[in-house]
This record gives sequence, C-alpha cells and structure tokens, in this order.
Amino acid sequence: MESSHTVEKIGGTSMSRFSDVLQNIVLGKRSPEELYGRIFVVSAYAGITDLLLEHKKTREPGVYGLFANDEASWAWGDALNRVAERMFAINAELMPLGLDRMTADRFVRERIEGARSCLLDLTRLCSFGHFQLEEHLTTVREILSAVGEAHSAFNTVQILQNYGINAKLVDLSGWMEEHALPIDDKIRSVFAEIDVFSEIPIVTGYTRCKEGLMATFDRGYSEITFSKVACITAAREAIIHKEFHLSSGDPKLMGAENVDPIGRTNYDVADQLSDLGMEAIHPQAAKGLRQAGIPIRVKNTFEPDHPGTVIDGTYRSQTPCVEIIAGRESLLAIEIFDQDRVGAYDREAAVCDIFRRFRMQSIAKNLNANTLIHYVDSSLKRVNRLTEALEDAFPGAQVTVRKVALIAAIGSNMKVPGFLAAATTALCEAEVNILAMQQSIRQVDMQFIVAEEDYARAAQALHKKLVEDAARNGNDTTEVKTMAS
Repeated sequence: MESSHTVEKIGGTSMSRFSDVLQNIVLGKRSPEELYGRIFVVSAYAGITDLLLEHKKTREPGVYGLFANDEASWAWGDALNRVAERMFAINAELMPLGLDRMTADRFVRERIEGARSCLLDLTRLCSFGHFQLEEHLTTVREILSAVGEAHSAFNTVQILQNYGINAKLVDLSGWMEEHALPIDDKIRSVFAEIDVFSEIPIVTGYTRCKEGLMATFDRGYSEITFSKVACITAAREAIIHKEFHLSSGDPKLMGAENVDPIGRTNYDVADQLSDLGMEAIHPQAAKGLRQAGIPIRVKNTFEPDHPGTVIDGTYRSQTPCVEIIAGRESLLAIEIFDQDRVGAYDREAAVCDIFRRFRMQSIAKNLNANTLIHYVDSSLKRVNRLTEALEDAFPGAQVTVRKVALIAAIGSNMKVPGFLAAATTALCEAEVNILAMQQSIRQVDMQFIVAEEDYARAAQALHKKLVEDAARNGNDTTEVKTMAS
C-alpha cells in the first residue's frame, strides 16, 4: 500500500457532534475523488463508555462496575438497559443525517443482548465455585467496551453511505469470532483486502486480539488501534481530531485570550502530556508511530481550517521556551515515612509490588533517605485499602495521605539556565507554597506539587510568567505555528 493515505482518529466528544464531523472532517471542501485515501478510527459517542464501564473522572460505576461488585446484585442489568436507551436516543438524533433508525436500533439491540447473554452465562458459570469471576473481569470489560465502539462505527458507515460515499465497516471488536489473532496479524489481514483509494474504512476503536488490549492499556485501547492501523498500513500521517486545540494552557483556566495553539512539538512533550492526563496520545501509541517515522497531527474538529499541531520525533524549538503549562488538579499524595528504609534498597521494590497488586499507577513520586511519596489519581476508598496494606507490610512506617495538585511546565527546548528559577519566583510571587518539585536530567518538564486549593493560582502564575510574559519579551512559544501547515 502506498504511503499517501492518512489514518484519522475521531474522539468521542467530536463523534457526539456528528454533523460537524461530517461537514468539517469527512466532506469539507473536498471533491468526490479527494474523499478517499483516508482511514477513520472512531471512538464511542461521548459518555457511552462511561455508562458501560465507569465514569472516567468520578469513577461512578457503569455496567462493568456494577457487575464486578458482588453487592450490586442484578443492578448491572438495569444499567445495561440505560445504555441501550441512550444508544437509541443517539440513533434518533442522527436521523436528520440520513441514519436508518430501524436498522441502527436493530444493531444496538443485537449487541446489547449479546453482551447481556455473555454476562448471564458467566454469572451462572461462576456460581458453581470452580470458576472465579475475578479471572474473567478483563474479558467483561472488553466485551462491554466493544459494544460502544461498534455502535458509533456502524452508524458512521450508514450515514456516509447515505451521502453516496463508499464507506466500509471494519469491525475489529471480535463480535462472534471464535479465535483471537495477534493484533498485527489481525489488522494486516483485514487491510490486505481493502483499497483505501476506492472506499473509506470506518474502524472500531477497540480491537479484540490475542494480547488483550484492555489488560495492558485499559481505556487507551482506541489510540493503540489507531497507531497500529497507521503503522501497519504505512500511513503518511496520523491525525487525531479532538474538541480542542493543543494549546499553551487550558483556555478555561488561563483565559482564551491568553493561550495559543502549539504549532509543532515532539514526542517527548506528547508523552509528558499523556502522563498528566491531557490525552494528546497514549505513550505506547506514540511509541509505534515514532519508531515508524509517522508524524501525528492534532486538529480541532470545530476549526477545520486551522493546521493543528504536528508532533514528530525530531522537532526542537529554535529558541528555548516553555511551550505548555499543564497539570492534575486533584491527586492524592501517599507519603511513607520509614526509618528502616535507610540503606535497605529492597524496601522501595516492596512498596512498588503493593502498588502493582492494587493496580495503582503513580503519576509522579519523590524520595529521600527515609521517605517515599507516590502521587496517584484514584478514589480515597481505594487508596485507604492500599495504605492498610502498606501499614501491614511495614509496621514501623507512618503512612499519610493528603490531597494535592501537580503543575508542570513542559517544552521541547528547556536545557538552559533560568527556567526553574523563573518558575519558583512566579509561584513565590503568587504566594503559592511549593510542597515538592522535580526536574529530570532530560529537562523536558518541571513538576511542582502544591496544595489542591492552590492549583488554579499556581497554573495561572506559571503560564503568565513562562509563556505570556516570555512571548511579550520576544521569546514566542508559538514561533512555529505557520510551519505546521
């Protein structure tokens, strides 16, 4: 396959405004011939995966959360009904675009009832005691996730066909398939029979494969699918359509007039943003594209004429600057003060083993001779269970938990003196107490831990000092905006 096509991922929030997706992304100002040479990987409509699994931010349980909780009884069945009702409502909303509601509702009913049958059979199987539900929960997450991804892909194909476009459903979700192939083999076999210059493949964001995407990447699976499709088909460019620009800061926090889209940056910066939950792209998805030499372009669905942000492996800002201020407003700091840690090099490994057992991912961590602090994004209930395990494992240790926030200054070229001093000065002038801070030798970012209530003030102070004032003084962080096109 020639390297002249693009692979484009459409996020859930954009999918929920499909008339804009249709006009701004699919059709645009293209001639009929220019419509092709593109592969679209689509996410579930906004909110659907939250209903199927759990709310991404509040952790309120969806179908999966209720099914996995023995105390929830049959509440998961009612939750699955609510998912179906929401999907039917989405189908009704898409009728003006030409969606055949009867066909779309029938597709939803088939997938919802198929998932329900699987969960009921699993419940009966586990009731005998020989089978443990916990061993199958990852598969349950996969089955439920696939329902949402297939729904949006099916509808997209139906609507595009109504517009006379030769769209083809590429359902990688494994529905009714007996065997799972390795992901590379599965994608390679599917696209061996597709001519992207005569038809537009609409690909489900979830791929059922031998490796099990959910077990490794959880809800980052759609970006892994997107990356794999781009690499295996040798795409010219991988494009991510989101509801916002990749900007120097959050416009809601900094003020829209004070932020600017970033024209270009590199994969190092993208990795830092992903670690902070900004979801430019999953690090493992970026890794594949980076190795394949395929650049990523992040575009705003609702501003189609803007060139967006190009991310590649070679870019470095011509002048040293901070490109982005980003962070996490609500984290929990788990502080383990352990005097027995001094000289006991195995203690940190033992702590990490407990974190892995609770599937707790650290956003950042600090340590000194007798203290280890992990910063996590999790519910207080889960953290309390983890701290009990830590106290049992280390009886002499003091384990404390407090709410904090993390703010980072990130840039592709920060290896010069002065940035750290300017940042700490800005926080001092804003009367923000720095609880902890760190900067690695690679100098891609500086991270500051502050009290949760100081987050907005700290982020605004850093953005003003390191981005806005620097731009006014001639060090323009958006120097490359025009290069993105």
